[in-house]
Amino acid sequence: MGVWIDTDMGFDDIAAILVVDQSELEIDGVSLVFGNTPLTQVKVNAAGAMQTFGWTFPIHTGRAQPVLGKFETAQAILGDTGIPTIGRGLPAAALAMSDAFTALCRWLESDGPRRILALGPLTNIAAVALARPDLAARITELTWMGGSVTAGNHTASAEFNAFADPEALAIVIAHGMPLRMVDLDLCRKVLARPEDAEPVRSAGGTKAELLADMFAGYIRIGTSRGRPAMAIYDPCAAVAFVAPDAVKFHPARIDVELGGPLTRGRTVVETRDTHATFNAQFAADIDAETARTIILAALVNEARK
Repeated sequence: MGVWIDTDMGFDDIAAILVVDQSELEIDGVSLVFGNTPLTQVKVNAAGAMQTFGWTFPIHTGRAQPVLGKFETAQAILGDTGIPTIGRGLPAAALAMSDAFTALCRWLESDGPRRILALGPLTNIAAVALARPDLAARITELTWMGGSVTAGNHTASAEFNAFADPEALAIVIAHGMPLRMVDLDLCRKVLARPEDAEPVRSAGGTKAELLADMFAGYIRIGTSRGRPAMAIYDPCAAVAFVAPDAVKFHPARIDVELGGPLTRGRTVVETRDTHATFNAQFAADIDAETARTIILAALVNEARK
């Protein structure tokens, strides 16, 4: 079964792609969006990752700005490249990329289930909804790492992917897309500890040191702030995508606040059917050990090559 991935290409995005790539699913295409960094750097990261991991699926360049509002990145946390490391980084590479909007529309015209895994702001998906609502209606599943049932991370109210383009999320919701939200609270149940990088480093392949250095750099985001581990965000959405039995979704009414500055980007999740008409699903629980096993195995397997 072919699927599509929409990403802002940080390390956890790469790990999520590896989870999908090592599953029974076939990746038909990848679209890039601003988020972790500006789109120019996202493209550099994607080209470096494609060269490093030998990906053969096409990668397309998407939206560089939000639908409306101030441009935001996560570079304050992730650094200029969006991929922190304790040593090696992705090679400098260039890749000719076609337009993501055109490619995504062409993919949606095909027959069969149209499943999308979205790992960044939803700007590319919103663009399709606005310009080609007929094709957007053909999306059978939109699993998105974003939002939060409780508090945010980029602000007290908002998770970053929602905050970076809340209008895009509002457009997705308004068009009735089959949204499955994998939020901060769920992802924080699946943790990577510093020692988890060692099996990757000792795997022995040509990419082992690179993957281990980037993985350790990602884990250090949490440990440098006094936490014992780091939540594995985007790969949790990938686990929900490839191993549905590991994640329990519940129906809900999901909306997003567009005001500000204190509440902009906040996702409001109403789980009581007596209080709202449900329009989406949210990931309510995850088998954390199964998820960790899948994610760490994807990294170690890749490091063996």
